[in-house]
Amino acid sequence: MSRLSPKNALPISEVLREMFRSSGAAATHNGRRIFAAWDEASGAGAYTIRRFFRDGVLYITMKSSVLATQLSMQRDALTEKINAILSDDPLFIREDSHTGFVKELRIK
Repeated sequence: MSRLSPKNALPISEVLREMFRSSGAAATHNGRRIFAAWDEASGAGAYTIRRFFRDGVLYITMKSSVLATQLSMQRDALTEKINAILSDDPLFIREDSHTGFVKELRIK
């Protein structure tokens, strides 16, 4: 059995990112990371009915119109917080051309 030398070793996060890129699953993977970041940033994951991400826009549908209105007033802060969470995420694939960081947040 051969052993890898330490100078050829890669972090597991880099291996996983490359696996997602080469398999074509990067967009799906990034979408899940973005939705998880929404849940963490907003604290309203349990009240979210639908999540959809396309062309830098994160579309969110809430169960409560009152909560949707409150979160809409914090839209810019939430967008910054989501992107900060994604920046710190070692498994988020920044180089993916289909799904990158959140540019706009639309809540209804």
